[in-house]
Amino acid sequence: MTSTRKLRIISHERRAAENVVIQFEPADGEKIHYQSGQFLVFSFHLNGKEVRRSYSMCSSPAIDEPLTIAVKLVENGEISKFLHHKVGVGDVLDAMEPNGIFIYTPEKEARRTVFLFAAGVGITPIYSILKTALLTEEYSKIVLVYSNKSVRDTLFYEELKQWEEIYPERFKIEWLFSESKNLLMARLNNVRIEQIVNEHLSYDRNDALFYTCGPINYMVLCRITLRSMGYSQDQIKRETYFIPEDEADDDDLTEKKIKDTNTYSVIIDYRDKTYRLDIPYYKRILEVALENHISLPYSCGAGMCSTCTSTCTEGGVRMDYNEVLTDQEIEQGRVLICTGHPTANNTRIVIG
Repeated sequence: MTSTRKLRIISHERRAAENVVIQFEPADGEKIHYQSGQFLVFSFHLNGKEVRRSYSMCSSPAIDEPLTIAVKLVENGEISKFLHHKVGVGDVLDAMEPNGIFIYTPEKEARRTVFLFAAGVGITPIYSILKTALLTEEYSKIVLVYSNKSVRDTLFYEELKQWEEIYPERFKIEWLFSESKNLLMARLNNVRIEQIVNEHLSYDRNDALFYTCGPINYMVLCRITLRSMGYSQDQIKRETYFIPEDEADDDDLTEKKIKDTNTYSVIIDYRDKTYRLDIPYYKRILEVALENHISLPYSCGAGMCSTCTSTCTEGGVRMDYNEVLTDQEIEQGRVLICTGHPTANNTRIVIG
């Protein structure tokens, strides 16, 4: 079984753009250690089945503050509605230990420019990162590029302005509002990205870091523009905030034309145990494992986080969707079992 922690809600506050900000304390009193940019995976039991959702923490380990997440209300989203309307102060939720590779590692003496690109509720892990960078480093300069519909729809608007006032020499915010009449200030585009980076780059360009969090197309725009400017892939980090809720259309995540309709066997190695399963072509490896009551690590179930990343040591795995693994990692056998299908009998997968 995957270990869980009991988290008690100590604050439940409605905020801008149909978001609710929830603060927690460990029910057992034992501190939870995490890194800026990581997320918590919550486990819910609804209608006789387990459902998991991951939410990035906007709190920072550099501050003595409660674990905090922000949850946007999703139309027809069963879990987001539950967190908005069915829980409150004093309720206890189950969560896995903090996870995720979208992390910021502070260096006290570092002299670098850190560019943070966020759209909407994508600010949650970015907010954690910027607080950590400002508080634990002495020289680094932080630039936040934050896209929203309007000021009234901007999560943490007042708090971010306060941070900018406290660190005027090291922290700059570039606001983008889609309702703005000034088109250059309305939406992010490649020209605006180039302008912002060239204007605010303070140290060696090879030391610059870029963190992006928002819809996939938003992050693709950032990545392509930054790569065309000569920045390396290693300098660009990304975290997808959009995770389909229960209403997601599986057709959006599955190949439209499947040529191979065979059933293949899979051997799974996990925590000193070996499991053998037969995977029909229309089901994913994780899906069949859960049906057989094998508790494997996962979160989004849509190829958008890193929780279920595993290694294929024999056979092969095709993935319906992947927003996490690089081409190099895939060549090394890394796979996502949440969207993965075996392509040969006796495909062997080492979990973790």
